[in-house]
Amino acid sequence: MNSEITVYVLNDNGEKEPVVAPTDMALSLMEVLKGSGYPIEARCGGMALCATCHVEVLNDVPLTPENDDEMAMLDTVPNITSTSRLGCQIKITEEMDGLEVRILGDQ
Repeated sequence: MNSEITVYVLNDNGEKEPVVAPTDMALSLMEVLKGSGYPIEARCGGMALCATCHVEVLNDVPLTPENDDEMAMLDTVPNITSTSRLGCQIKITEEMDGLEVRILGDQ
């Protein structure tokens, strides 16, 4: 049983930056990315009340299912994609090893 996974963040140069995420601390993707120095404001503190942790999921890995609050908030962002998610609503699990995301924020 692994206690960490690697998440890859696509940067502005198109390169994938690895981020190690613990699976045994019940952290969200937003908390892991913010803690790793990525520019995520997380104004609402992870309550799905803002979209400052908006990410685009770039590959097919099992994720925590979307809920109504998350979908309603994503409907308010102008740069939504078909694979948009709020990082605060994605709980880190072992099955997500290799997850690839691009940070979009609320712009």
